[in-house]
Amino acid sequence: MNIENIIPTLPFTNPVLIFFIVLTIILFAPLLLNRFRIPHIIGLIIAGMIIGPHGFGLLERDSSFQIFGNVGLLYLMFLAGLEMDINDFKKNKTQGIVFGLYTFFIPMILGTTISYYTLHFNLETSILLASMYASHTLVAYPIVSRYGISRATSVTTTIAGTIITVLGALIILAVIAGMQQGEINEIFWIRLLISITIYCTIIIYSFPRITRWFFKKYDDNVSQYIFVLALVFSASFMAQLAGLEAIIGAFFAGVVLNRFIPAVSPLMNRIEFVGNALFIPYFLIGVGMLINLHGVFSSTEAIIVAINMSIVATASKWIAAWFTQKTFKLPKVDRNMIFGLSNAQAAATLAAVLIGYDLGLFNSNVLNGTVIMILVTCTISSFVTEKAARELVTKQQQDDYLKDKIDTGEERILIPIANPDTIENLVNLAILLKNPKKKTPLYAINVTDDKSQDNGFNAKNALQKAAKIASSADVEMETIARYDMNIASGIIHTMKEKNISEIVIGLHHKANIVDSFFGTKTESLLKGTNKMVAITKCTIPVNTVTRIVIAVPEKAEFETGFVKWVDRVANMAKQVGCRAIFYAHPNTIIQLKAILRKGKYNIRNEFEILDNWEDILMLTGIVLQDDLFIIVSARHTSVSYNTEFDKLPSFLSKYFAGNNIVVLYPEQFGKESQLSFFSDPRSMDVQRDYTRFIGLRLFLENLLKKKKRWGHRNQKKDK
Repeated sequence: MNIENIIPTLPFTNPVLIFFIVLTIILFAPLLLNRFRIPHIIGLIIAGMIIGPHGFGLLERDSSFQIFGNVGLLYLMFLAGLEMDINDFKKNKTQGIVFGLYTFFIPMILGTTISYYTLHFNLETSILLASMYASHTLVAYPIVSRYGISRATSVTTTIAGTIITVLGALIILAVIAGMQQGEINEIFWIRLLISITIYCTIIIYSFPRITRWFFKKYDDNVSQYIFVLALVFSASFMAQLAGLEAIIGAFFAGVVLNRFIPAVSPLMNRIEFVGNALFIPYFLIGVGMLINLHGVFSSTEAIIVAINMSIVATASKWIAAWFTQKTFKLPKVDRNMIFGLSNAQAAATLAAVLIGYDLGLFNSNVLNGTVIMILVTCTISSFVTEKAARELVTKQQQDDYLKDKIDTGEERILIPIANPDTIENLVNLAILLKNPKKKTPLYAINVTDDKSQDNGFNAKNALQKAAKIASSADVEMETIARYDMNIASGIIHTMKEKNISEIVIGLHHKANIVDSFFGTKTESLLKGTNKMVAITKCTIPVNTVTRIVIAVPEKAEFETGFVKWVDRVANMAKQVGCRAIFYAHPNTIIQLKAILRKGKYNIRNEFEILDNWEDILMLTGIVLQDDLFIIVSARHTSVSYNTEFDKLPSFLSKYFAGNNIVVLYPEQFGKESQLSFFSDPRSMDVQRDYTRFIGLRLFLENLLKKKKRWGHRNQKKDK
């Protein structure tokens, strides 16, 4: 082997060595810069500048960096749409639209004026340069995502404004380019309008249906992830065919898929992990490799242009954020967040300057000045966003502490594991019911009794599977394998030992004609604990449901666990992103509205009157195949108990056999029943039963004595 072929030369071309260098930068840049409280995004950009062709020349910005860089940019915009709070966006859409107009027109007016009168460019060049100031890229978005505030109102406002201003900037770019090539006429505008309409129709109507079908049919984690990426890049490519930019398509794909991928779910965890670990850092390193400091400082004119562009781009974005703050009376931290996220220039700016340079509108000074503007704006954006994110997190924590929020007590959810086929749905449902802000673990239990044929191997595998599903969603789970003389008593004893607040259990599979609907184990659980019990049957993945329909009995608001179950249902509706429709008595509806308003769940909800529980039959024509039907029932000794609940098993079997259902028994006051099993004599109250037996014996003795006396009297009368 020739040693000259092994020793690398500059620039490195060995793909293994290139990938190693990139991974080393991704690993150590954040670790080193965190010591100096510098955002790691700046480290990746500076590292790209150092190792790139304009630095030490270690690596060329070849096709691999261009491909991974484009993928990283599209991934960034996709995550922005995926993590956005759609309900908050709809609620504050005016705020987002107004900011979008501010952040587009202010840089356009300011940039055109200064370029025309200060830099002495012609009108077309000045307008195209101003469009570069107007557009921005969410380079600092990973900072927001890392702090967990991607659903904050200021972040949602900025994302909405980003789409408006980028779309406007790209249209101006297309118009200027068309004017230079003589292609602007009525046909151009008609073709653009028709193509955009067709594109939006395909994305809005076909993507949700395809996604719901795929998630129902295939539950393999890898297949779901690849499917999501395929949709993202198909939407991006179709956007290019429609005359738009690919980043618009990636963002739209994120918005459409938003409700199918809950914020706390295994799929979301995988999407964020791959993007933040590989694709997005590749994009940031690629941005740094474009920066050429030698070209900027080669002439005085280039320095003047670079300073001018950096000041105008930063000032115009700050003015737009300031106008937005004053218009909607926002706090200072929101203004800083809006400015920080919207100040960075990268993707659309690069596209505009390269096209302008090819058309002869821009000279080399503008090209080099753009690179410096990208470095300056990305640096400012990262620092401002980092500072604002910390302030916003602190403010949210203080507000949560001071605010009169809904108190549902400690949250400890127990999941009994038995059937391997239902484990995934049970764990995913428990994750959705759980408050994502609370870090208490889930509990999974498998109980074996004397009747069980399991030697412990199947139980261990089932618990490992449950823990794996929870960990893939970044949720901690404690697994419990237990032996007890009876399964129900084993679960109840564990609930007391672990201070469990509620239990999520699968619906019993009816084995024979004499078997009950819920099964003896579930019925024993309901008698043996007063905690909340959710009995579930999922025929499709919960994240694909279109609506949650909740049937609530009269006087449900007087139950101890009323607030708790409303909180859990609201958590699920928020994470799934679907509408919650409550059917309840008018008095109960008043209390439901009060809790949802006080808890600030920000979910889509509707309320329909259900005067009498017997009217629940009308829901057979309302609950659809893709809905989740929640029936709030009650125990026999509870306030809201209705004799019609006894007919619930036959009602569900007859009308909702193929639906997703959850039968929910709220927590209640009172002493728990003492369970008795022939196989477990320890669970019997011997003293109580002995006293009753003695009382029965005395009653029978007295009855026999009276009978003898009555017999003697009759004999005397006969004589």
